[in-house]
Order: sequence, then structure tokens, then C-alpha cells
Amino acid sequence: MVDNMKETGCTRRSFVRSLGLGATAVAFPGLARVADAERRSRRPNVLFLMTDQQTLRAMSAYGNPHLKTPHMDSLAVRGVRFEKSYCTAPVCGPSRSSLVTSRMPHVTGVNVNGQTPDPSIPNMGQIFREAGYVTAWAGKWHLPKSYPQGPVPGFEYLRVPDGTKFRLGAETDGPVADEAIAFLRRSHERPFLLGVSLHNPHDICWSVRQDPPEPIDERLFPPLPANFEIDPNEPEFIGVCRQRTKYGPEILYTKDWDETRWRQYLYQYYRHAEEVDADIGRILRTLRQRGLEDDTLIVFTSDHGEGAAAHHWVVKLMLYEEPATVPLVVSWKGVTSAGRVDRTHLASGLDVLPTLCDYAGIALRDDFEGVSLRPLIENPGRPGREFVVTELASDSQDLTKTGRMIRTQRYKYIAFSFGARPEMLFDMVADPGEMENLALRDSARSELDRHRALLRRWIAETDDDFQVPS
Repeated sequence: MVDNMKETGCTRRSFVRSLGLGATAVAFPGLARVADAERRSRRPNVLFLMTDQQTLRAMSAYGNPHLKTPHMDSLAVRGVRFEKSYCTAPVCGPSRSSLVTSRMPHVTGVNVNGQTPDPSIPNMGQIFREAGYVTAWAGKWHLPKSYPQGPVPGFEYLRVPDGTKFRLGAETDGPVADEAIAFLRRSHERPFLLGVSLHNPHDICWSVRQDPPEPIDERLFPPLPANFEIDPNEPEFIGVCRQRTKYGPEILYTKDWDETRWRQYLYQYYRHAEEVDADIGRILRTLRQRGLEDDTLIVFTSDHGEGAAAHHWVVKLMLYEEPATVPLVVSWKGVTSAGRVDRTHLASGLDVLPTLCDYAGIALRDDFEGVSLRPLIENPGRPGREFVVTELASDSQDLTKTGRMIRTQRYKYIAFSFGARPEMLFDMVADPGEMENLALRDSARSELDRHRALLRRWIAETDDDFQVPS
């Protein structure tokens, strides 16, 4: 049969498609296995989907019953979903600089919003373009401009129509999805990398500043989280951040909120997540309609999380779990394990680019600070990394106000650059809500010292200038 295919000029790929996958699997199981192996060995298209300000639990596949995100969930159904997934910084620009370079913010030079990455560090588009990919980016860039007017290094920047307003995701996400869809409808002779950066649920930043919308049935509001209360002994650094009047001042708007208003805020936030899910659905539908789904690796994540009322916190710029964790799904239909949840391995935004390169057959650079997740996806029993780190620069006008978080398998250690009680240590198994600061207990001294030592080691290895409290 194979000889006949060669004589007629018919490739295995075209022959399988001519039969249809179902017919091949039943009538020619051997051929189906050959076709599947061929598909795995080819360079896939890459669709990198990113939302803005979506905490890990703001997705129904992660077990949240208070919202419905069927299109994000469909990726998890066909792929691997990571439960211990952290951003490199809980704010847009720094985190995005890591996602596209696999370097920490203090290495890229983007410690706060509005800074430009070190141009000597190649980004995702430049790396893939050099490897022969067609590269395009749709939507928010934020390095430094959110929606740049000029070119984006390494990418064809897909511009939305003139007259589009850029303040809200409700105004930009539709046009951004339209541009991504138009790109997918093109004819592609070479594999492509398409980054699609949608704005929502970031609109919560404006929702908390405004009067509540028209009355809604309070029975629809989610309950407050179990870790809603503020620790009276929380670090002084966090108390100072609660008084910010610039660079993330949204928390000031919550001072007079009662519990009903807090619950309404959660309701609004989840609606913004559902809005962006609908645009993701349109993009995925086009991918299927164009017959590209089987040949496309999809990675879905967000740049950082959202306070989600934990510890009376809204929006970002803090190292609690809710602002620091993000969804992360790696999905390639028929290639990645379907519907598997990785609750063991620690993942970082640093890992996105190495993972994409690994599946695309692009050599991983020695100066990547992240790791490819592909070995863990294909062999879940393999050991993962020892820890991940998240950085915080809480004030764009005073870069001495910083923090670092190190997450190991069981514990999470946070250190701040000034103030009383500058350290926190949490047992994430016994206390996932981060309600009991073990750094204040003598009984936890050995774990505190161990995590201090790990952070000092990492600081030395990455040439960071943060000083760990003694």
C-alpha cells in the first residue's frame, strides 16, 4: 500500500485525510499509528493564548462553580492543566517580559510597568522567526505600550481597526479576536506562531473604582472566600501597600465596602472572565473550521492573577496566592494527555517559551531561566524543579519597595524589603489560604532558615540585588 502511495504521489498525510480519521482508525489501524507518529514529529503551529489578570481559580475547570468558562475548559479537556502555576511578577509588564523571554523581570529590566525589555535578549517572536516560523501578535503587548503604534520586535503586529478604544477589554477584546481570526483564515505555507493577548478580566480594575451597577439579585453573588479576613499581624510592608494612591490604587476604593459589596465585586470579576472566554471560543472555533486544530499546539495562561477578596485584597501587586497564581494549560489534540491535571509539579511563566520551543523542535537556549514542561507532560512521574520564584516591585516611583516569593512543594516563603515582620512562611498543605504565618513561630525556624537559604542561593545565581532579611 505504501509503495502504491509513492507511485501515485500521495503522501501518508494526504491519504489519511482523504479517508477521514475515523475510517483510518477502523480499517487501517497501522496506518493511523504511522500518521499519528508523523504528526507528532512535525513542527506544529503554535497558538499562545493569554488573558490579563486572571487568577488560577477564575476558570471553571479549576473547580470554581461561580463562573462558566467552557472554551478555556475545552483546552483543559484535551490537554494538561497545571495546578501549581505561578507568574514571575503580579503585574502586567514584568510578567509579560518573562513570558516572551524566559527571563526573570530583574534580568529583562522590566521591574515595573512602562519599562522596555533589554533589546539584547531575544523574545519569543524573534526566536521562532529565526527558526522559520511565521510570527504574529494580536492584542495587548505592554512592553512598554499596551497597544503599540509602531512595530513589535519579532512579530507582525495585527492592528485593530482605527477608532477602537483601548481602555477596556469590553472594547478591545472583540476587535483583537477578529484580527486573530483573520490571521487564522490566511493560507499558511509555513508553520505559524500566533500570540493572542486579550484584555479581560482586567476590566475589574475599573469596576472597583465605580459605583455598583444596577441592583442585582444578591443571591447570585459568590460567597466570600474562607481567607477573606486580614491577619492583624501581617507585614508592615503590606499595610503600606494598602494605602497606595498610585500604581495600583484600587484597594483604596474598598475601604468602605461591606460584605455585600465585596461579594458583588467577585460577581463582576467572574463576569469579566466569562466575557473573555467567549472571544477565546470564537478563536478556537475558527481554528477547527480551518482544519488547523490537529496541527496546532495551544498554550493558555494569564500574565498575573487577581486578589479575589482574599485578605481583603483586590487586583494585583501582592504575593498572596490569588494575585500570584495563573491558569496554565498545554493542549495539542491527540498528542498531549487529555484531561490530565498536574497537581504536583511547580510551573512558572518562565516555562512557557521553553515549552513552546521544545514542541516546535527549536533548541532550548542555555540562557533560558525556565524549563520545558514537555518532559513532565509526557512522563508525569519525573521529578520537577525544587522551587519557583515570583518578584514584586510594588511602587513604580520607589524601586526599593520590593519583595520576593519562593514556593517549594509544601511551603511558601515571602520576604519584603522593609518594615516590621518582613517575612511570611505558609504551609500550603495545612493552610492553603495563607492564614497562619509560621515565620512568627519559633517551631518553624528550621523551615524558615531553609527557605531563606534557597532564596539567597537563587539571588546569587541570577544576580538579583534583593536582600533577604536575617
